[in-house]
Amino acid sequence: MHPVFWISTGKFMSNISVIGAGSWGTTLANLLAEKKHKVILWAFEERLVDEINSSHLNSIYLPGVPLSAGLVATQSIKDAVNNASCIVNVIPTQFTRTIFKTAADHISRDAFLVSASKGIEQESLKTVSQILGELTGRDAAVLSGPSFAKEVANKLPTAVTLATKSPDIGHDLQEIFNTNYFRVYTHNDVLGVELGGALKNVIAIASGISDGLGLGHNARAALITRGLAEIKRLGRAMGADPMTFSGLSGLGDLVLTCTGALSRNYSVGVNLGKGIKLNEILSSTKSIAEGVATSLSAYELSRRHGAEMPIVEQVHEVLYKGKDPAGAVKMLMNRALKSEF
Repeated sequence: MHPVFWISTGKFMSNISVIGAGSWGTTLANLLAEKKHKVILWAFEERLVDEINSSHLNSIYLPGVPLSAGLVATQSIKDAVNNASCIVNVIPTQFTRTIFKTAADHISRDAFLVSASKGIEQESLKTVSQILGELTGRDAAVLSGPSFAKEVANKLPTAVTLATKSPDIGHDLQEIFNTNYFRVYTHNDVLGVELGGALKNVIAIASGISDGLGLGHNARAALITRGLAEIKRLGRAMGADPMTFSGLSGLGDLVLTCTGALSRNYSVGVNLGKGIKLNEILSSTKSIAEGVATSLSAYELSRRHGAEMPIVEQVHEVLYKGKDPAGAVKMLMNRALKSEF
């Protein structure tokens, strides 16, 4: 057992810091607090900190879900991480570096780091665990899989993957997060699990565009299947295990995000398909659709590694070049004929 944890009446107890009070961060923090861990949730908005501490609610990002009375929120990143034995990052990818530059000096040498964010940084083209490793000098575990925050918050059955380089740490973290409604599997392919979680958001935008255009279930099934082929192609080129993408953090998360109305990325795509401009879509919600930024990163990674990713390329064209969504679909359908495998 890792030295920063102790055992009381057969249960793991710890000081856990969750960084990021969006829907997923709040859901994970509440799950852990209900397991009687001592949890501090860092939030950017002062109003949100006050609401969580006084009313035990997050009406901005997780409305209608009562939070554990044991969950404490703070706006101080130093106070959040200072005594934490486990730090869970749920900051949107493009802001992770800024927040953890401040946090890094206050993190204990023995603290576990867990990334639950799903994206790829635009400038560096690094995954979130790689960013955390760069800033803190230690490995970070990755928690990913098909998991809409609202459903987990409502205790609906969910299964996810937790990837670490150390089996012992993986088993400790598995015990910390697992509940009777939130089943956690361990994995050793950190890069593959992280890429699956990030890249599926780009394919989800494509799936939403297809549905927004009214192209039917056949088209959506094709996009999901060929999107998975693209994710595997890039993953293999970057050194991930292709089998990982057949699991929860690959196929599982891809299917959920490409078909579920709760998916922010899918919803962005649907609205694009209906002709709504991207700026208007993004300004109408506080929640961040990670796939918008990740589509640029994925496109650049595909070029860097020589991985053919036509769906990712067309999503990039729609989002960043103003291409007509219908034209993007036409381009995909009229590519040169080839063998499936």
